[in-house]
Amino acid sequence: MKITANSESETVQAAAKLAHELEPGDLVFLHGNLGAGKTVFARALVRTLAGDESLEVPSPTFTLLQTYDSEKGPVNHYDLYRLKDPDEIFELDWEESVNGITIVEWPERLGTLAPSQRLDITLSNVKNKPDVREIEIKRSA
Repeated sequence: MKITANSESETVQAAAKLAHELEPGDLVFLHGNLGAGKTVFARALVRTLAGDESLEVPSPTFTLLQTYDSEKGPVNHYDLYRLKDPDEIFELDWEESVNGITIVEWPERLGTLAPSQRLDITLSNVKNKPDVREIEIKRSA
């Protein structure tokens, strides 16, 4: 499925809609270049799942992992941009994240450790339209 978001608020709306469909055990991989909107999308997912639109959701760029409570269980938000080796993921309670909903920015850093069953979301900038994003959603099995 492809969605065109013409503004940041439309990107947030797309993420909020998806959040209602997520269940414990779901793994969401966010793909895209720097500035494509991965963190905006992740923040909207977390806020919707937590039921708090004003929840502070900092990017886990430096902490690598932020965890939040939701009615569907824990929400684990990983940002693996700074991961140097895929095996470092095991230092971040990776095995425990399967109990909740897991959101991963920069999932390619997992290499061969990336689970095959997941939801892949790719956010892309649209040439000559700085506020527009193409959002492609694919379920992998």
